[in-house]
Amino acid sequence: MSDYNTKELVEKDKAHFTHPWTVFDVYNHQGALPIGRAEGCYIYDTDNNRYLDAVGGLWCNNIGTGREEMAEAIAEQVRRMSYSSPFVDLTNVPATLLAEKLASLAPGDLDHVFYSCGGSTAVDTAFRLIHYYQNCRGKHHKKHIISRKSAYHGSTFAAMSIGGKAGDHPPEFDYITDTIHHVSAPKFYGDTSGKTEAEFLDGLIQELEDKITELGGADKVAAFFAEPILGAGGVIVPPQGYHQRTWELCKKYDILYVSDEVVTAFGRLGHWFASQDAFGIQPDIIICAKGLTSGYQPLGATIYSDRIHQVISEEGHGRCFAHGFTYSGHPVACAAALKNIEILERENLAGNVSQLAPYFEKRLKSLLDLPIVGDVRGRGFMWCVEFVANKETCELFPEELDIGKCISNIADTKGLIVRPIVHLNVMSPPLDLTRDEIDFIVDTLRSSIEATVAELGREGYQL
Repeated sequence: MSDYNTKELVEKDKAHFTHPWTVFDVYNHQGALPIGRAEGCYIYDTDNNRYLDAVGGLWCNNIGTGREEMAEAIAEQVRRMSYSSPFVDLTNVPATLLAEKLASLAPGDLDHVFYSCGGSTAVDTAFRLIHYYQNCRGKHHKKHIISRKSAYHGSTFAAMSIGGKAGDHPPEFDYITDTIHHVSAPKFYGDTSGKTEAEFLDGLIQELEDKITELGGADKVAAFFAEPILGAGGVIVPPQGYHQRTWELCKKYDILYVSDEVVTAFGRLGHWFASQDAFGIQPDIIICAKGLTSGYQPLGATIYSDRIHQVISEEGHGRCFAHGFTYSGHPVACAAALKNIEILERENLAGNVSQLAPYFEKRLKSLLDLPIVGDVRGRGFMWCVEFVANKETCELFPEELDIGKCISNIADTKGLIVRPIVHLNVMSPPLDLTRDEIDFIVDTLRSSIEATVAELGREGYQL
């Protein structure tokens, strides 16, 4: 039996806990599902109902939850030293060892690490680092940032401004709009222009070059931000060659290429980092978090190149990098990251992803025979099912129906957690997932979609 009174917890939560992305009109009445404990791929609510967490927390439980050796590593670091200032001329052992390890895993000359508290602050760090670097070069007008529509880069001020999801830009919030710009998302599914995928790709590249030129070219554009696979924007896998060609454009115009690997790093696509190993590019900056500690501790890292560091650290200018956080390089978080990387290496969890990803893909794509499943897309252990009202035209359901939530609500009752994002169900399970668990995910999702289709039929939808 649970030690908690679920009804009381729900009411206390509603009274005091403001959740990220709260839709007040719904939450004020329905509240939230209290989770009491977790183990491996499974979470348990405070009534002891078990769910397979196919979302992996929030793209982050790469090694699964409840690992005893992680608990011991964290506890041991707390006993030894729970905190040490990272400012100026002080460091700590876990932060130093982790920076060395990240530099060894990151591609090319990405040898320098700046720590923050998560993905959003790592993006904001990159934003400030980019401006600092350009100013140190004497490029004081090189300030414009280009990102993509449907991109998600975090929720701090600069990070949310760099993100391009329309749903994340409600009018009640403010954003940086004078120096941050967005080009089209590289999503071919649903394009109604009649172009081939190759022609669609050519159009994306031309649009990016046109935007660079419009903003002033090499003299004005500082950086391009891109997730290797757009995550919260709908698990959008760009057309083959997209990253290579955008990267080459950036080199042509002296624009820093920032790869946001908050989701795709640490095994999710079968590699430590996806930029080079999966897509063949060498970024100037990689941003990571989430799988860096598998969610056991909050930690983000902005990993940047020797070329950038040589400029900003050049002696004789008296420069100070006036940026940082109380918890930059927090020793407990860094100890957790080191243990997490050790487990990922020892158990070859990236190898498990590479081995099972084709099976996961095959099983998920079997859902395409259902009348409302328009697209199944992803790579590795990062997948999305998109629901449509008309498969031939790719017409979407009315947004207010929230079809993804309708399906995930039924999946909840069957013991499966998937993430609903309006027209989508998104999955990013722990990397030690088994074939049997993949079967449970897909079979449960199928029955949940079928139940939703039946309900839509009763409500008069013609499918």
